[in-house]
Amino acid sequence: MKKTRRKKPILVTNDDGVQAPGLKVLAECLSAIGDVYIVAPDREQSAVGHSLTLRHPLRIAEVGPRMIAVEGTPTDCVLLAFYRILPEKPAAVFSGINFGHNLGDDITYSGTVSAALEATLLGIPAVAVSIGRTGEKVYYDVAAEFALKLGRKVLRTGLPKDTLLNVNLPNVPAGKIQGVAVTRQGRRSYDDVIVEKVDPRGRAYFWIGNGEPRWAEASGTDIHAIRAGKISVTPIHLDLTNHSAIEELKGWKIEK
Repeated sequence: MKKTRRKKPILVTNDDGVQAPGLKVLAECLSAIGDVYIVAPDREQSAVGHSLTLRHPLRIAEVGPRMIAVEGTPTDCVLLAFYRILPEKPAAVFSGINFGHNLGDDITYSGTVSAALEATLLGIPAVAVSIGRTGEKVYYDVAAEFALKLGRKVLRTGLPKDTLLNVNLPNVPAGKIQGVAVTRQGRRSYDDVIVEKVDPRGRAYFWIGNGEPRWAEASGTDIHAIRAGKISVTPIHLDLTNHSAIEELKGWKIEK
């Protein structure tokens, strides 16, 4: 009698919260290649970066079959899944599908990318997936199908050491995507990110996040690919060292 090969666990998480539509579409699609476990924040955790919850206990709740809501950050979710929730080490971690791109410098703030970063630190192949906000309809299905294709490849071959994939898709039907580009991280800046207001008691308060981003025009970047209607796949490395600067800094002869 031929034995049926057991599927390996795949962890799916995000920073938009456990009820986010992109998370559910991604999980359903990836179930074709593994036993999917959802471990995600119980509420939106956008722009929390790679933060850990250290000053209060983490509580969890089962909200569906193999679906856990965590009162914490995306990084918390990956750690809890790895050490306590999943029956064994996951074969891969997918984070997303984020509602809104994670391009250029924005990846340093992204909870979506940080979840994949934490998985990479744990030695698990990881992919972060995001889609644009433009248009009335969000084509999560297109992003999920591409994630599935990528997932098959990742499970077969793995990823380069200490490297995660940051994937961004234009929000268009599959037939309008102009290809796939392997890219590098772009650069962006904002004219003014702070909004100042006055509350009814006359006290000033501030909102962070104002202003339109200005992207550097450079070929080969993630933003360049998105503007060309392509899917951007950016390999992100854990080593943040500027190796080319080491010898220059040695020449400074810094005194004790």
